[in-house]
Amino acid sequence: MKKIAILQSNYIPWKGYFDLIAAVDEFIIYDDVQFTKNDWRNRNMIKTPRGAEWLSIPVGRDIKRRIRDVAVPQAKWQTEHWRSIEANYCKSQHFDEIRVWLEPLYLGEHHSNLSSLNRKFIESVCRYLGIKTVISNSWDYNLTEGKTERLVSLCAQSSAQEYISGPSAKNYIEEKMFTERGIKLTWFDYCNYPTYPQLWGEFIHNVTILDLLFNCGSKSIRYMRYVNP
Repeated sequence: MKKIAILQSNYIPWKGYFDLIAAVDEFIIYDDVQFTKNDWRNRNMIKTPRGAEWLSIPVGRDIKRRIRDVAVPQAKWQTEHWRSIEANYCKSQHFDEIRVWLEPLYLGEHHSNLSSLNRKFIESVCRYLGIKTVISNSWDYNLTEGKTERLVSLCAQSSAQEYISGPSAKNYIEEKMFTERGIKLTWFDYCNYPTYPQLWGEFIHNVTILDLLFNCGSKSIRYMRYVNP
């Protein structure tokens, strides 16, 4: 039974995002939808001595564009983000190990498009964790109108028998449309993740997965559900 998930790309997402990728056979990056401000598309949080702080990619305030059309106009942020990451994680146990492949993404490449940037970071983390899920873009398929209709169509076109969705989609998904097409709809559970050794005070779950990788290295999979050793 082929399982798929469909989700917008996020900037250096949290561990739950990668658990969802690992739980399916194909993960479709859904960047044909409208870009939203103050969301996870172009920002995420790291842990610091002052608590969780945002790393935000400057992409302008125009929301009348698709995520896939969002340009990244300048590269100064790349150095700034890396310096912030380095300053706050250089004392973590696995910093040097992760730095080998992460630093070049910031200092060795120029990123001009948000979707391609996010995908490159996502794929790099997947390689490190050993996640072999096929990753594709929504524009690899024919897109229909309607929120639920489009998701069902993507499932059908990708020959999926099961669609795994994040719980927030319960607000708009019409479950019967999946049932009518013979597609099983499963709600993903992000609850009850174990804590792990984390720098800087009280534990926080909803930070970038980089926090887990810097602190736990290859043992990060022990703190995830679907990434198998």
